[in-house]
Amino acid sequence: MAGIKQFDEDQTLERAMHVFWRRGYAATSMQDLAQATGVLRGSLYNAYGDKQSIFLLAFARYRQRYIASVRACMAANDPAVALRDYFGYVIASMSEPVLQPDDALSAPTRGCLTTKIATDETAMNEALRNALRGMLEGLAEVLEQRLSAPDALARLKLPPKDAARLIVTFTRGNVVMERIYHAPAELQATADALIKVLLSED
Repeated sequence: MAGIKQFDEDQTLERAMHVFWRRGYAATSMQDLAQATGVLRGSLYNAYGDKQSIFLLAFARYRQRYIASVRACMAANDPAVALRDYFGYVIASMSEPVLQPDDALSAPTRGCLTTKIATDETAMNEALRNALRGMLEGLAEVLEQRLSAPDALARLKLPPKDAARLIVTFTRGNVVMERIYHAPAELQATADALIKVLLSED
């Protein structure tokens, strides 16, 4: 780091992540980050260099936590239960309210951070694309690993790698549907239908 940090880095990156989640990457300024984190803009520059560096660090923490949660969901003994737990977690995550800078909850749901950044073409460059690819590939890896287990292979109608890619792509579409309908129960019902398509009856 360029400077010595005189602030709580975990808290700062957590709050920064919620700013990017709420506003998107391109619309977030260093002043927005300073206001949300309570850290002077100059101190943020000294510690991290620029907005992109802050985002990449915040996103890396988010990715690690998210994939760990997905891995826990996929640890269920029954593959159908594992997938349902996974979809339930994804839907619950995107349906949570947006966190404001003062940590109060607001009415809008937050959607998916990865998809929000990916659909903002004004914000994309290779560093950001690599971060997003890492997230999606990490998800696919966890899914493929569980679907490659003998109990899943016995019921899976597609090769594990193809099924994992389909699931990850499906969840991106679910993000859009959530933004339009705000109906978690309907999203879960659609996810349940996909599980039936992917797995034969036990």
